[in-house]
Amino acid sequence: MSERFIIEGGVPLSGTVVPSGNKNAALPILAACLLTEDEVILENVPDIRDVHSMLALLDDVGVVIREVGPHTLSLTAADVRSTELHAGLASRIRASFLMAGPLLARCGSVGLPLPGGDFIGRRRIDTHLLAFKGLGAQVESNRTFSMHHNGLRGAEIFLDEASVTATENALMAASLAEGETTILNAACEPHVQDTARFLVELGADITGIGTNELHIRGVERLHGGRFRIPSDYIEIASFIGLAAVTNSDITITDVRPSDMRMINLTFERLGISVTMDGDNLRVAPGQRLAVEADEGGAIPKIDDGLWPAFPADLTSIATAVATQARGTVMIFEKMFENRLFFVDKLVAMGARIVLCDPHRAVVTGPAQLHGERLESPDIRAGMAMLIASLCASGTSTIGNIGQIDRGYERIDDRLQELGAKITRVAD
Repeated sequence: MSERFIIEGGVPLSGTVVPSGNKNAALPILAACLLTEDEVILENVPDIRDVHSMLALLDDVGVVIREVGPHTLSLTAADVRSTELHAGLASRIRASFLMAGPLLARCGSVGLPLPGGDFIGRRRIDTHLLAFKGLGAQVESNRTFSMHHNGLRGAEIFLDEASVTATENALMAASLAEGETTILNAACEPHVQDTARFLVELGADITGIGTNELHIRGVERLHGGRFRIPSDYIEIASFIGLAAVTNSDITITDVRPSDMRMINLTFERLGISVTMDGDNLRVAPGQRLAVEADEGGAIPKIDDGLWPAFPADLTSIATAVATQARGTVMIFEKMFENRLFFVDKLVAMGARIVLCDPHRAVVTGPAQLHGERLESPDIRAGMAMLIASLCASGTSTIGNIGQIDRGYERIDDRLQELGAKITRVAD
């Protein structure tokens, strides 16, 4: 069923938000449960559409899944009945390719269709294949992928790009490979670190976590375990931006400060000030949003990059926030050539944005936004439109909100609890 949000903007919010578990950690960790035949208990699993899609894939290959508490799942992959992923299920989610490493390591072979997911630009899978070949797998591809091996063996693998999901796939496969593996030019985002820590909880031997050089000593088998998925720092940052532009007073709990260093620094350049008290983060009302110019009055830029740089998933959010900050800033999205194409929706709302090319947009604020009818093209653009709608005057509608639901749990219910005027209706 197609649904849309109706939002009445211009309402300050107040209250406390408990962030969901990190989507980008939950997906590889769910896939990694295939590496052991023992029971795994995962806590703080986000109740979002991408997780539902991953669970459907796991169920289809034989994983027994039980809900044992709020946001807590039991997964047991004692009997894997298939190593061929269902094409229809895989088409729902980019992270379906994360099942390649675990199935290859556990079962010796895997067949995969092309993965689905957001169309925010070209998203290579070549780095995944490079890693699997480096461990000794044979790979055949013709719009689908068939991989097998006669025993994975540790190797030195230099990734041709610091891909998050390729690093996670290589980690999972190497955990059961014979001998030692070194992954160079590895991604080191918080969710990659959490995936590695989860594997260690199951008995994997991994060192170098948090760096771009990972060392894995393969083990014969992994055992069961219990792991809590940390809070989603992308969601936390989304709530920070939302609070700032709506003159709200919002406290966000269960924040891991180490995840927020560059995010807070970047938001400070737009005039947002937050306070930390332990693992609680507060955005107070009365933010004086203004772009901090570079030395000599030069126009600054907000650009994304590999961790610990500003996350690519937040450039859409930063763009929406910048429309409300006095001054001019360039948003430079380096990673995906289609992500900034949503800015025409913000322009229709009254934002002053010049899209220079697929990767760069110049934003001048503050702009008085007004309600519009919008369509969400992807998860993060959908959240950016929601933020813009909440600070705009008048009523906005956002269609295709299934995209937002893929990454933000019950976002309308949680915003209503803070006082937002937002309703979900069927188209």
